[in-house]
Amino acid sequence: MRPLDEVLTEVLSALEPLAPVLLPIADAVGTVLAEAVLAPEDVPPFANTAMDGYAVRAADTSGADADSPRRLEVVGDLPAGHPPRDAVGPGQAVRIMTGAPIPDGADAIVPVERTERDCASAVLVLAPAAVGDHIRPAGGDASQGSTVFVPGEVLGPAAIGVLASLARTSVLVHPRPRVAVISTGDELVEGGGPLAPGQIRDSNRPMICELVRAAGAIPVDLGIARDDEAVLEARLLAAAAEHDAIVTSGGVSVGDYDVVKAVLDRIGVLRWSQIAIKPAKPFAFGVIGTTPILGLPGNPVSSNVSFELLARPALRRLAGHRDEVRVPVEAVAGEAFDRRNDGKVHYDRVVVTVDAAGRLRARRSGGQGSNVLTAMARANGLAVLDDGSGVPAGAAIRVLLLADPVPEGA
Repeated sequence: MRPLDEVLTEVLSALEPLAPVLLPIADAVGTVLAEAVLAPEDVPPFANTAMDGYAVRAADTSGADADSPRRLEVVGDLPAGHPPRDAVGPGQAVRIMTGAPIPDGADAIVPVERTERDCASAVLVLAPAAVGDHIRPAGGDASQGSTVFVPGEVLGPAAIGVLASLARTSVLVHPRPRVAVISTGDELVEGGGPLAPGQIRDSNRPMICELVRAAGAIPVDLGIARDDEAVLEARLLAAAAEHDAIVTSGGVSVGDYDVVKAVLDRIGVLRWSQIAIKPAKPFAFGVIGTTPILGLPGNPVSSNVSFELLARPALRRLAGHRDEVRVPVEAVAGEAFDRRNDGKVHYDRVVVTVDAAGRLRARRSGGQGSNVLTAMARANGLAVLDDGSGVPAGAAIRVLLLADPVPEGA
């Protein structure tokens, strides 16, 4: 059996991020930048107010309070989206709305909550203002020529807003990989209706499609491939020609009916591995032409765990992500995690909770058989149990978080 790290290194070292493409910014959320983004102009382009209130000269408000307000002449109103018409002279103020440009002569904003209107042409200032109060300077968010984003950054929703503020309508990114997902085996069926003897419903393909999507790639469901060499070969060759990667489930275990192996060995270059982990020991990786293919085991939990440990990092590498591999966190074992020596690292499905102090606690989410998908569905983590006798209750345990911890008592 091969160590997981050895197989993972083999997979990742064989892959490179997909060639960059230019995408409209509306389609780029979640993708990885392949260019540096510079500000072509100051953002904001002019000094403006962060508050509704009055543009004033700070010196005119010195010593103001509720008992001794400063009375200023209001010489104009300035809504956002309009240029200033009135300058602010000594003893004067301009009524101003959030986002409006700062008029000449003003060096501070008094929020409207710190004023009282005295009459149509005057305002009472109830608190002093300091120079610069509530003024957003030109270039305060990004100055012209500055680097706003660097290659390798992931574009979130706020980044799309920044790109729009920089007048960008498109951006160069590594695209999301298009991933063909195929289940293999004559025993598989989908949909409703009664099962014939020996048949099972295909849970892997819908599950893997969503795992692919959660990894930041685009799943393409290619259905179930029967144990027919000609059909399977045609399906895989077409998938390789039209997709960035292929993920299959089934047909990788020792003793499996040899249709899948026979076809893949004929049309591709693959390495079939037995990995020293439980579940998800069998795994295949290679290429059909230049398209990577990842062969996962058929048991549903094994398929899920194999995806998390090997296929997910591979797809994230293709998409240009730098955080391909989940990093274990430390938790407290909420129960005894007993196991026996078998030369493997065990990945138990667990529910991870967090208390008010931020401490993590892990408990098994249910039965640990490789066919018990309900426990996988409840899990938000995988407890990493090195070969040995396990981890006693209350001891430290390493966990790969698949989702956010659940607050204790929730």
